[in-house]
Amino acid sequence: MTPPLPMVAPAENLPKRIRIHEVGPRDGLQNEKTAVPTEVKAEFIHRLATAGLTTIEATSFVHPKWVPQLADAETLYPALQDLGHVELPVLVPNERGLQRALALGASRIAVFASATESFAKANLNRTVAESLAMFAPVVARAKESGAHVRGYLSMCFGDPWEGAVPVPQVVSAARSLLDLGCDELSLGDTIGVATPGHVTALLSALNDAGVPTDRIGVHFHDTYGQALSNTLAALQHGVTTVDASAGGLGGCPYAKIATGNLATEDLVWMLQGLGIETGVDLGRLSATSAWMADRLGRPSPSRTVRALTHQEQ
Repeated sequence: MTPPLPMVAPAENLPKRIRIHEVGPRDGLQNEKTAVPTEVKAEFIHRLATAGLTTIEATSFVHPKWVPQLADAETLYPALQDLGHVELPVLVPNERGLQRALALGASRIAVFASATESFAKANLNRTVAESLAMFAPVVARAKESGAHVRGYLSMCFGDPWEGAVPVPQVVSAARSLLDLGCDELSLGDTIGVATPGHVTALLSALNDAGVPTDRIGVHFHDTYGQALSNTLAALQHGVTTVDASAGGLGGCPYAKIATGNLATEDLVWMLQGLGIETGVDLGRLSATSAWMADRLGRPSPSRTVRALTHQEQ
């Protein structure tokens, strides 16, 4: 019998297990030009859960005017309540969004901040300080309701208007999110310009500022083909939460050559080879992403999905 691939060859000083924070249903589908039917989204999330993913970011309670692709949050979220073993975080932009989410029983909330003034203005129409002030009552009320709060921090490594983002600037914004009461941070390489040394430098600076590694997740885009190498650098630093998107769904409107989020299948292939546990069935996950690619009418950008399902480019 032919030995399975990839061959397991563990490396030293890496975590034994990591948690994949699956963002495809929210961060991926919100970038589609047309809205995906609610029943397809629900089936997608159920298939991801069957593949072994236990944290699946389901949707966003943002005003439909701004993200029409996720306008069905109130219909979709109740359709997922049979997934009691799966954490289903949702993104909220403000107090109104939080009210909508809590009314449906959401217990894991995420807010979305920026490390740069330019992106804060473009995405939130506020300064960094003003956006943090807006999130303060949101985080406070979520915590009072017993919810877990994740703080997304975008533009941690580069900004399309400002260029390279100074590490101390990112540390300051990250520290502010934690001071608001966020339980964890997700460091976003929104335009995919990070490199491994930069990743290590930022993580070390955050540790020096009193941010423990176990409260940090990483969120890489693969614009320049660096997402996996950046993830490995984060793992070597001790990070155990990695954001990824099934089939590589998603993109960034601020980088025309962006190829989207790190594909969950590509991540799992690497982790399996390193002997790191994820609890994910790679075959089922790849089949799920191929299924969704068919629904979207185009092949998956994930190299692993294409290799395992023989999907044409």
